[in-house]
Amino acid sequence: MKQPEILQVLERLEAEYPNAKTELEFNDSFQLLVATILSAQSTDVQVNKTTRVLFAKYPEPSDFARADLKVLENDTKGVGLFRNKSKNIIETSKILMERYDGKVPDTMEELIQLPGVGRKTANVVLSNAFNIPAIAVDTHVFRVSNRLGIANSKSPEVTELELQKNIPMNKWSLAHHWLILHGRRVCHARKPGCTSCVIEDLCRYRKAQKVE
Repeated sequence: MKQPEILQVLERLEAEYPNAKTELEFNDSFQLLVATILSAQSTDVQVNKTTRVLFAKYPEPSDFARADLKVLENDTKGVGLFRNKSKNIIETSKILMERYDGKVPDTMEELIQLPGVGRKTANVVLSNAFNIPAIAVDTHVFRVSNRLGIANSKSPEVTELELQKNIPMNKWSLAHHWLILHGRRVCHARKPGCTSCVIEDLCRYRKAQKVE
């Protein structure tokens, strides 16, 4: 997709989702980190339901660092892969206490060294907790951006690089939210709602369908 078309896509998505932001509930960078770790293969609704109880029981990183694994697994069993996530949260909390005085680091290099934290999770934290321009590529961002033609890749990592190249930096964080919301509400994985899509005429996926 050429740059003028990309800018049109962004303009329309901004108009469609003017108040776009993360739907995860959090009060600080650590809570966002935990919520994002829990969000893999789970809905934000389910994660928020879990963290409302979780953060009341474990208000600080030190509380998670001291948590019993089996107890924490029981506290997080409402989300997918809760056993592995619980282990990662405890280990990450211990590292934060030992190396960072309980604070969440604000660089990609440091964040991805934490257990359970990949580039997607790190970008979510950088963008939403520290206001650092970032594009987190989850399943929705990956699907929508490649269908549109803003990216053309089979991997989230390369998609992230292509989006950084094709989207103005001052739009990175907002574009992340626009693409997520569009993927959740319109551009579904199995049955995309093309006929109700505000960017249907610009979409490479839709154009290919019409040719067929």
